[in-house]
Amino acid sequence: MRNPPRRFLVLGLDGGTFDLLDPLMEAGELPFLQSLVHRGVRAPLHSVYPAKTIPAWYSFATGKDPGELGIFGFTEPDGRPGRSRLVQSFRPAEAVWDRLSRIGMKVGVLNFPMRAAYPLHGFVVPGMFSSDPTPYPRSVRAEIESTIGETLPPELPTYRDSERDDWISNATRSVALRGQTAAMLAERHRPDFLFALFRETDRVEHEFWHELERPVEKIPADLLDFWRSVDRSCREVDRAFRSDGGPSITLVISDHGHGGFRSEFLTNRWLANEKFLVFQENATLARRRFVSQMMLYAQRIGLTRRLTRRIAGFVRDGRRAGLAQYLSGRTSFEDVSPQIDWRKTVAFSYPVPEGIYLNPQNPDLTPTRRAEILEEIRARLEAFPEAHIEVLGPSEIYHGRKLTKGPALFIRVDGMRTEPRMDFSYPQSFIRDRPNYFYGTGNHRMEGILIGAGDGVEGGRSLPALSLLDVTPTILDGMGVPGSREMVGHSFAPELGVAGG
Repeated sequence: MRNPPRRFLVLGLDGGTFDLLDPLMEAGELPFLQSLVHRGVRAPLHSVYPAKTIPAWYSFATGKDPGELGIFGFTEPDGRPGRSRLVQSFRPAEAVWDRLSRIGMKVGVLNFPMRAAYPLHGFVVPGMFSSDPTPYPRSVRAEIESTIGETLPPELPTYRDSERDDWISNATRSVALRGQTAAMLAERHRPDFLFALFRETDRVEHEFWHELERPVEKIPADLLDFWRSVDRSCREVDRAFRSDGGPSITLVISDHGHGGFRSEFLTNRWLANEKFLVFQENATLARRRFVSQMMLYAQRIGLTRRLTRRIAGFVRDGRRAGLAQYLSGRTSFEDVSPQIDWRKTVAFSYPVPEGIYLNPQNPDLTPTRRAEILEEIRARLEAFPEAHIEVLGPSEIYHGRKLTKGPALFIRVDGMRTEPRMDFSYPQSFIRDRPNYFYGTGNHRMEGILIGAGDGVEGGRSLPALSLLDVTPTILDGMGVPGSREMVGHSFAPELGVAGG
């Protein structure tokens, strides 16, 4: 007699890292996640590059790398210099829940970054790109609102120092509501597969890494409360998913890791200084560079160092956008784009900050010249004296060849401990000591997390590093569903002890 099918729950902790979770688990702050580790397996989960939310989660969902999907960041070029658009959906590439739905298994998807829900055998509640997402089926909205008394919370707003307490409280409450919603939907709909994503973890790590990396006893109470809420929500969803009985597996995964960073590399400023990017003769960027340089100088003095963050917060306030532009001039690549001489420029960085693009509007860039320029850029970046810069060609890191909307080269600076930026704010291309008026102290890393536990999984084991691309093949294998030959990853279901459904 055939065994009942194994069900899979996948909990996504955006930006989750063992560098943070391990101390919290050891201190007893995350009892549920700690219990999963003790009765299951754990492994570092290697992300795709760029290790960003959209390419990473889309690669997980489809088992295909960014080169196969043609997705390298949140945005993609739209054909005009200095202009971009949001990436298109991962479809028509087939996600794991699409494949399961197609063969009659019931699926649920909550808070995956997509623009709109679509019909499948189960339910979809999109996240990130919509402040008021319309789920499929529409009746799910009423179920959610009757359970939590409101619509699902949108993406967290931009952080401001003056709103710290409310912002963290909002993040903590948002996690709790998502957990409550996922648990309710799991109990009512009984999906064979459920994916639920907590995006708030990444946002909190970006803003407060300098506080989260402290010894646990010195982490502020509100941040500890936030992570306790994450743990409670994971436990609540897991309990609800398992309440139907039958064999099931819970995977906790992240799209990438997280860590601190102290430096900035201004790629477009470097390209301009190296004459790969050329401004028109009448370009006026001096005011912005002057103000920015003065702010950097002020960082060296104790009193004014504290003052610069207040000044930056004042001009950053959306209600004072006009004043900010008057004081500091144009800031973004889009603003500066009209001042670039596109007939002479050969390379620029936009819209993916880890990428360098060749200029399709330069008539002198023949195929031979393109290859020469790329080699010259690579050589100069690799010889950059102030930071360790890895230069990666798309064919070096991707299996797929849908590269027309992607960069010609990728850069990774100081093992992702230095963040690439696209603006022209400063006359120098490398800022070794990141000013305190830049918001955020956390940045992405390649190594995320995987924790797996459930029926048939032998507990207390650590597996070698796995790939984010391995997760979907593993889920399909564990549910007895053949994978696609187009998937890059490989199933580690045998290592879990759950191969073959």
